[in-house]
Order: sequence, then structure tokens, then C-alpha cells
Amino acid sequence: MPISTSDGQKARQFILAEAGRAGFDDARILAADAVGAALSERLADALAHGHHGDMDWLAETAERRGHPKALWPDVSSIIMLGMNYGPRTDPLKGLAETDRGLISVYARGRDYHDVMKGRMKTLAQRFVSRFGGDIKVFVDTAPVMEKPLAQLAGIGWQGKHTNLVSRRHGSWLFLGAVFTTLDLPPDEGESDHCGSCRRCLDVCPTDAFPAPYALDARRCLAYWTVEAKGMIPRALRPAMGNRIFGCDDCLAVCPWNRFAHAASDAKLAGDEAAERPRLRDLARLDDAAFRTRYAGTPVKRIGRERFVRNVMIAIGNAGEARLMDVVEERLADAAPQVRAAAAWAAGRLMTEERFADARVRRLGEEEDPMVRAEWLA
Repeated sequence: MPISTSDGQKARQFILAEAGRAGFDDARILAADAVGAALSERLADALAHGHHGDMDWLAETAERRGHPKALWPDVSSIIMLGMNYGPRTDPLKGLAETDRGLISVYARGRDYHDVMKGRMKTLAQRFVSRFGGDIKVFVDTAPVMEKPLAQLAGIGWQGKHTNLVSRRHGSWLFLGAVFTTLDLPPDEGESDHCGSCRRCLDVCPTDAFPAPYALDARRCLAYWTVEAKGMIPRALRPAMGNRIFGCDDCLAVCPWNRFAHAASDAKLAGDEAAERPRLRDLARLDDAAFRTRYAGTPVKRIGRERFVRNVMIAIGNAGEARLMDVVEERLADAAPQVRAAAAWAAGRLMTEERFADARVRRLGEEEDPMVRAEWLA
């Protein structure tokens, strides 16, 4: 929808001012027509190589995901918004505390979908009431490729770890998109500033990057601890260490983080207790306690079974016999994945003789093939 040059500039200034007042740390604009074929080609290549794992929705929505106009033909401009969620301390320090679980920075506070979407809708409604046009608001809940769009808008660039990197905020930005039918003056896109740096690639504990700018989810701990619904492959479990929800290694070592600052929004910052909770306490969460503890956070979305599964693997990696009592408790858990992970942890913490006795006893009671496979492995 055409808009005069004067109104376009006014609309641009309005967006920048209102975005700041709404709590966003960056706001830029791109023309929907600026998205070229390279975006869909890159997605198709990743899907062809199976890098999406069992995230079937990526393949199912590939056509609409490949270009904004395939999702909404009427879109003319896209307002990209960024919200900083930088950590207060080095996220990797917690890896040394093996009796505590490490939760990814983005999941320590309130669910960013809820925090951002309400503010984006308010911003969008104010914009429409003043300048007209139609809008659609997206926060990681529709087939929108936020990171490449943010690069075209100038917020940052997709680094070699495939996440967005900002010269102002490092690797710590949540992204949202407001599609509008108005033709707004666009910002200049951002260029790649990774240079020869390989820190994010080299730090990955599971070698999940087959090449720079390419991530294979099938080897990514963030995928296995959050997205995957099945058991985590045995070969990857030792590399998990005490990571029980997500993995921040590739983000945390980015040199551009030296310009980042801690999240100012208390809803996103979380608290100290959320950063490194005790594995013993987490292993004993029943469903009600899990829901209460993680209400309103990204952690709640994976459910108690997968979460405690992750906790049991972390306990196995801790190598501390004093945690064996909670492993024994979870060997009789009602959830199959928890029992399976507890069997694996028992194999790591028990003596060979004690494990052999436990295996005979448990196999006599166990009917689930996945759990039996863990004991027999």
C-alpha cells in the first residue's frame, strides 16, 4: 500500500520511538521484496541434508517459510524488533558445578513469546490507528525466518553458529516481526562481521556444525534437550555434562558479546536460583511440582518427563555416588523416558556388580522396550 514520503518518514520515527518505549532494544525495517531466492534455497539445502532432525514442521512449512509473501501476499514492509536477554554472568561458568543443572539463558526468565507478543500487538495497534494499513504479528510461532530477515533489516547478521549476532547486543537477542501492507522506508541491511573467527564452531561439545553457517540439529544439544521427543542418543549423552535445557556454548563465546549488556527487563532476566538449580531437587519433581516451578517459562513446554530425563543424564555425568539415591527412586518412575535415563545413570554411578544385580531385578519387572534396551545396553 503506497504511502507518501513524508508519512513514511513519520511512520518510521513513530516505530522507533514506540518500540523503545515498549521495551524493545532494536527496531529496523525491510521491504518484503528485498528477500531473495537465496533464503529459500538455503532452507531447502538444510532440509535436503536432514539437518532439521524430527522437526517436521520445518519441511511442512518450507514453501511459506521461504518468502514473506508466500506467507502473506499483501505484505509490503516488515518491522523487525529485537529484545535483549543478555546474561548477568558467563553462562559457561555453571558447567563446572556438576551437581547443579544448567538451563539456557533464554529459558531462565518468563517465556519470551508471552513477553514480546503482547507488547508487539500494542505497538502494532498504535501504528495502525495512526497510519492505517493491515498488520500481522509473529514471534517464533509462524513460518517466518526471523534471523535472515533481521539481517536484511540491519539488526545484525547470522553468524557461523547460525544465530543472529548484533554489534550492540552480541548473540543475545529475541526477535519478532510485524508484517504491514504499508510501503515504509527500509533500513540498510547488515553485513557479516565474523571474519576468520571460529570460536562458536570449535567450542561445540558435539561438533554440530558440518560447516560454518550450517547447523545439524541431529547433533545439537539444544535440539535434543528441548525439541526432540525421543531418547537422547547414547553417544551424545556424555557431552551433555550438566546441560538440562538448551546449550549456550556457541553463543557464549562470541567475541561480539563484549558489547552486550545484561537484560534490563526483569521478566527476561530470571533469578539466580533459576540459573543453576540442584540436580537432586529437580530429580524429585513430580508433575505438579514441575508445573508450579516452571510455570510461565519455556522449560514448562517440554513437560516433566523429558525434563527429568535430562536431569537423570546430568546426574549420570556428574559421577557422584551421593546422587545414587535419587537415581534409585527414578528407576521406578512412572515415565518411561525417566526410567530409561535413570538406568543409564545407574550404569555410570554403580559398581559393575551392583549394576548387574539391579539389571536382573529391573528387567524382571520392566515391559517397556525402550527402558529394557537401556538396561541391556
